[in-house]
Amino acid sequence: MTGVPSPDRRRFLTASAAVLTATASAQLWLPSAAKAAETPLPDGVFSLGIASGDPLPDGIVLWTRLAPDPLDGGGMPDAVVPVAWEIAEDERFRKTVRRGTAHARPEYGHSVHVDVRGLRPDRSYWYRFRAGGRISPTGRTRTAPHPHANSGSLRVALASCQNWQHGYFTPYADMLTQDPDIVLFVGDYIYESTPSSAGPRRHEGTGEPYTLAQYRNRYAQYRSDPDLAAMHANAPWVVTFDDHEVDNDWAGQVPQDPGKQSHDAFVARLAAAFQAYYEHMPVRATAIPDGPHIQMYRRLEFGRLARLNVLDTRQFRSDQVTSQTAAEDPSLTMLGARQKQWLLDGLHDSPARWNLIASQIMMAETDILPGDGKLWYYDAWDGYQAERNALLDEFASIRNPVVLSGDRHLTMISDLKKDFADPSSDVVGAEFVGTSISSNGDQDQAAFHAQFDPLKPDNPHWKVIDAHRGYHLFDIRRDGIDARVRVVDTVVEPQATTSTFATLRVETDEPGVQVV
Repeated sequence: MTGVPSPDRRRFLTASAAVLTATASAQLWLPSAAKAAETPLPDGVFSLGIASGDPLPDGIVLWTRLAPDPLDGGGMPDAVVPVAWEIAEDERFRKTVRRGTAHARPEYGHSVHVDVRGLRPDRSYWYRFRAGGRISPTGRTRTAPHPHANSGSLRVALASCQNWQHGYFTPYADMLTQDPDIVLFVGDYIYESTPSSAGPRRHEGTGEPYTLAQYRNRYAQYRSDPDLAAMHANAPWVVTFDDHEVDNDWAGQVPQDPGKQSHDAFVARLAAAFQAYYEHMPVRATAIPDGPHIQMYRRLEFGRLARLNVLDTRQFRSDQVTSQTAAEDPSLTMLGARQKQWLLDGLHDSPARWNLIASQIMMAETDILPGDGKLWYYDAWDGYQAERNALLDEFASIRNPVVLSGDRHLTMISDLKKDFADPSSDVVGAEFVGTSISSNGDQDQAAFHAQFDPLKPDNPHWKVIDAHRGYHLFDIRRDGIDARVRVVDTVVEPQATTSTFATLRVETDEPGVQVV
């Protein structure tokens, strides 16, 4: 994969935002008899856009959801609707390589997930859908390299935490121009908070979502953001969820406020939230929920260059503790036994140069008590000390582990230490905690530095900390990873100016990260 767009790809990027909102004028590829048999659907049936995800060397997932009335349940009839799809080697669809018909079913919100196979590795493709006489925008996607490919590069954009009420999703406009091969989204795609008029935008509805219909409406609102929609249409996404896709700081089957949500009520809420998540994400059928359970941890390969381990740090964790002593309890788990063994097996037997770990929450220590003693955020890996430390101990024998995280609404880039209690302990890896797309809005920078700068002596492993909104961009090659922290000057307006706040480098076989 390459991080430098060709002239044709640049032209496609420039036009993509307009394509998403315009009526498509591409040729209609269905036979006349098939078109005549279609039940007409209203304008706006593709209002939620299109997306692709989870690239394989020979396959990709194509996604859309039919929703002419997106903020009121979708507005589709209670019937199965055939949706034709097509994928081609060129954006004019002169070289179609696969086509077929999927079925948008009401029990899945009329979403469509097409798992296309038989494609060529490390290649760009264009795709589109047609239903009821309506044609979707055109999307572009890309397959993963051949499993044995040793050369090339991979450009990854790391994003998380996009609160609709805190701002516009302006970082995606810049991300689009950077043309990543994949977007890695590590959680908080939506927020479950109640509507508020305090920010630049207001959540739909009248309260928090609890039912499937309410979660569907919340996702539909988020997908109406034009910058988010354009980015979905231009690169495959690899996604996982954190807490706000369900309920703040939930753990296992324990809600944030168990005194207000009974166990049965929260289990029903989990089932609704997971169902809506699946309906709106470009993921495979392995992620179809089974009630209050969804399979989200998984592994993707990018030749011999990178192995990406995507974690689920919510469904299997112990409930959060509230003290330092409790956080050191060895019985606490973040991953659960099965997922932890899966991760370790995948790290130790990896053939890849780089072993990437997508963790929704920060793994490096954050000691928020100046001077002697420790004080941690217990929802993060700091609250699960024994399991985190055991994992870091394993990192010492893993080739090039790099953790990509979110949640914190801050940029926090750190060396990963074998023992954070010992400042002289070996460095065993690197972690990039991406800032938020919009959560926390235009943060007060002076207040941030007044709070966090005094903590630097207690956290010498921190290399960069910052409170601007944005995302991280990685160019991964065999000899190293070049990283840029891309930040915007505002998210409270629909347009923003973007700049590079920091440039960093991770050298192959040299644990840790260096500021360039």
